[in-house]
Amino acid sequence: MKKPSIPAFDRRGFLAAGAAFAATPALAQDVDGADTVEIERDISRAVRRNISSFRSLDWRPYFSSLNNGAVLVDLTSRALHYWSEDERIYKLYPSSVPLTEDLTRRGRTSVVRKVEGPEWRPTPSMKQRNPEWPDYVGPGPDNPLGTHALYLSWQYYRIHGTHDTRKIGRRSSNGCIGLYNEHIAELFSLAKVGTQVLLI
Repeated sequence: MKKPSIPAFDRRGFLAAGAAFAATPALAQDVDGADTVEIERDISRAVRRNISSFRSLDWRPYFSSLNNGAVLVDLTSRALHYWSEDERIYKLYPSSVPLTEDLTRRGRTSVVRKVEGPEWRPTPSMKQRNPEWPDYVGPGPDNPLGTHALYLSWQYYRIHGTHDTRKIGRRSSNGCIGLYNEHIAELFSLAKVGTQVLLI
């Protein structure tokens, strides 16, 4: 017995709907209250992703001048802004931010040291929370500070890279601000000792 054929118009509609459904993983995003987006990869599973509200900002509400350049870290939007002293360069990077409010520090500080290929040692409080962590990690792919680090005047606080790119855009750090390695390398080349930093 011959199957009834689908009219050409309906077939095109069916194919278009199928194509739209196939493209759904990139489009079907449902924002929940935890500042994440659920992206459906297939019908049987969903993957959690991050969102950040990126928008360019003017430096004037946050700094009285751009002496030595300025870095603004917006912990809510999980974004780092950089302005050069001459205002010719403005950069906006996605960042990781502290896991919890008690690990978060806000206010004004500055870059006091720049290190390419940083070493890492857990702070005493990190070691208390995670006694299994090593006491020291040298430069390289296992280093939590990534390829570059900007040390701040606050003890233990840094703006640094990460080899674990899943952390960017998330509440995932123990207090520091994390960037993709390529972004921290660029910021490292722009910022200098004395660059002012504000975390809000």
